[in-house]
Amino acid sequence: MGGIHVYLVFYGVGGPLGTLFVLNGVGALVLAIAILVLRAQLLALAAVLSLLFMAGTLLALILALTVGLFGIHEVMSFRLVPTTLVVESIGTVVLAITSLLAFRSQRLA
Repeated sequence: MGGIHVYLVFYGVGGPLGTLFVLNGVGALVLAIAILVLRAQLLALAAVLSLLFMAGTLLALILALTVGLFGIHEVMSFRLVPTTLVVESIGTVVLAITSLLAFRSQRLA
């Protein structure tokens, strides 16, 4: 998801939205690294934070597609919008499962 936003910045999205996309890419990278390197309780925390981050990004896109968000109105025909919806939806499900498994293994240990 963060990679898609950084890609869009390199291919034409600028201004305040471009800045937000870069911040989204940086945040996604930090959370991905956290999930890869942390263990036990911190892994569970990183997984939940990543889930909230992904779900929030998905919600922002859905709001931009429907009623608009901060004056930004998105359309399905814009570059990578359908792909982003699929990637963020799958990512949300995967992170929800990862969070549950991280908490479950923490309880069993």
